[in-house]
Amino acid sequence: MHDQPSQSELVDAVRRFIAESAAPQLSGHTAFHARVAANVLDILARELESRNRNEGDEHKRLTALLGASGDGRSLDSLNRELCQKIASGELDLSTDGLMAHLKSTAIAQLKVDQPKYSGLKEALRE
Repeated sequence: MHDQPSQSELVDAVRRFIAESAAPQLSGHTAFHARVAANVLDILARELESRNRNEGDEHKRLTALLGASGDGRSLDSLNRELCQKIASGELDLSTDGLMAHLKSTAIAQLKVDQPKYSGLKEALRE
């Protein structure tokens, strides 16, 4: 069992300190770097919250897409195979499930890296 605070709570506490206490007292490049640090911590917090789910979903999609059911391969291994099959022409955008997988993977990453990206809102409506 893990004691409180959680990793996410620790990251958020540091982010809030930088953004709300330290950064307002800084100027110039130092203030800019403080904002960058706070943004990095925001990304890290979103990553901590969603990484396991995102990777699990991606693994399931790749397993189905590549017909790798039950072989216990890692996500990295499945992604390497996907890249090889795309590069060789064995898979292309006419392959059932490929576009949906690529879109889902990109959306999951955007939700972590750039949740305010205008294109993300459009992609989520489709």
